[in-house]
Parts: sequence; C-alpha cells; structure tokens
Amino acid sequence: MKQKVKNNGMLMLTALIWGSAFVAQSAGMAYVGPFTFNSLRCLLGALVLLPVIWILGRKEKSVQGSHTEEKKGDRKTLWIGGIYCGIALAAGSSLQQVGLVYTSAGKAGFLTALYILIVPLLGIFVGKRAGIKIWTGVGLAMLGIFFLCVKEGFSIVHGDLLIMVSALAFAVHILVIDYFAPKVDGVKMSCIQFLVCGVLCAVPMLIWERPAAGAILDAYVPLLYAGVLSCGAAYTMQVVAQKDADPTVASLILSLESVFAALTSWLILHEKRTPRELFGCALVFLAIILAQLPSKNLRAEKSLKGEAASEINKETEQFETP
Repeated sequence: MKQKVKNNGMLMLTALIWGSAFVAQSAGMAYVGPFTFNSLRCLLGALVLLPVIWILGRKEKSVQGSHTEEKKGDRKTLWIGGIYCGIALAAGSSLQQVGLVYTSAGKAGFLTALYILIVPLLGIFVGKRAGIKIWTGVGLAMLGIFFLCVKEGFSIVHGDLLIMVSALAFAVHILVIDYFAPKVDGVKMSCIQFLVCGVLCAVPMLIWERPAAGAILDAYVPLLYAGVLSCGAAYTMQVVAQKDADPTVASLILSLESVFAALTSWLILHEKRTPRELFGCALVFLAIILAQLPSKNLRAEKSLKGEAASEINKETEQFETP
C-alpha cells in the first residue's frame, strides 16, 4: 500500500511538472522550431541522468559488493525498452509540438488527453482488462478535460489530427513503459529513451529547421526547465513509478497535467479560471480518486486472506499448546 501511494505521488508530481512546463514550451517556441526544442531538451535530459546513473551504480555496488555485473539478457532488454520508449516519445512529442502550430491550445489540451481513453483500449489487446470503475473514471476525466480546455467551437482540422495521432503515440509510450519498467533499471531506460528521442528529432531539425546558435542561446531558460525537470526528472519518475502501477490508473493520474497547467497559469500568469474550468478540474480530481478506490474483488480477497491467516494462527496456537 505504501509503495502504491509513493508511485501515485511520483506520477502526480510528474503531472505537475508537465503541466507547469507549458509555459517553458511556449517561451522556447518563440526562438526555435518544434524539432529543435524537442531534440535539445531530450539530449539535455539524457545528459542530466548520466551522473545520477553513476551515483546509483556506485551505491548499489557498495551495498551488494564489487562483483555485481549486469547480465547480457538484462542489458539487451534495457536497450530494447529504451529504444522503443524513445521512438514512441519522439513521435508523440514531435506531433504535439507541430500540431500546436495549426490548432488552438484548448483543443490540443483536450485531444492530447485522449491517451487516457486509448490506454485501456490498447490494453485490451495485450491482456490488460479495465473494470467498470476505471472506465467510469476515464469518462469523468475526459468530460472534465473538455470543460477545462475546450472554449471555442469544436472542429477537426489538420492540427487536430496531428494532436490525436500524438495521443495515440503517448498511449503506446505508457504501455511500452508498463511492459519494460518492471524488467530493467528505470533510470537507465529513461536515459536511453531521451538519447533515442533526441537523435530522432535531430534529423528533421537539421534538414528543415537548421537553428542558429544565437537562437538556441536565447532559449536556454525554457530549454533548461524542459530538459532538466520535464525530461530528466518527470519522465524518469514516470518510468520508475510505473513499475508497480496499473497503466490505466497511471494515465488517469497523468491526465492531471491539464489541471496543473490551468492552476499554474492562474498562480504564475494570474489568469482567471471560469466556473466551467473549475468544474472541469473537479471532475478530473474525482476521476483520479475513483480510480484509486479498491474494488469489491480486492476487498473480498483481502478479507479471505485475513480469515485464512486467522485460522492458521489459531491452528498454530492449538498445536503449540501442551
């Protein structure tokens, strides 16, 4: 239970960092293109994690001894997981950034959040079933994000389609993490995914954008925020937390990104929230709480385990009594 609370707390902190990072992303786009921003922030995130991996490695050796070595099979799984995660991350983040050029932020926020609905749908194909409680939470979260983000007439344009495809990529990213995170070191896999994402985004950056050094230097503040916190910290916490978390529940918690984006814009930029937006925030929080409530089956299982343990203790006491 404590581990579940810890993991959910890390996912919520991840959503907070991502939500507040919208300010940095908008500021960075004023100086460089979307592929340049994504490539540089991911490479920076990978660079930040290198000393973390070194420190954790030394700590592990001091605890387990100097003869601990990573198995070849584990190393292969680590690289495969990191590459797959990096590909999904590059697709999702790039499509989202490009889509924002052609559509409004309100529509983009709602359409990106479609991944919380896509995750349980894709989960069906990999043998992960979601109960009625989770599906109710998904519906409430989607409705809440709609009230929070969508302000104008809803219509599908070129940018909307790009954002929807990015939502699919982010859903795949969550499921890939769910598969590989329990098998490998989360921090190392996170570092590899940033390296892969940075290299993949660098290709269109060099072909189409060709950023000047001066423009990159002008964007150093948003790049540092997005690279160190959004990539280095938040994405790593997502990978570590998802080791023992249900992917559908994780996607619901991460949907708080939209709520935190609204709250941080109110606190930092002094933007006023309308009753409609506050109602949307309330619905998303309600969805998160609903997803965390134990199911009847789980409560019944715990009750049966408790009764079984009680019977065993009684029999042990009778056996030990002379």
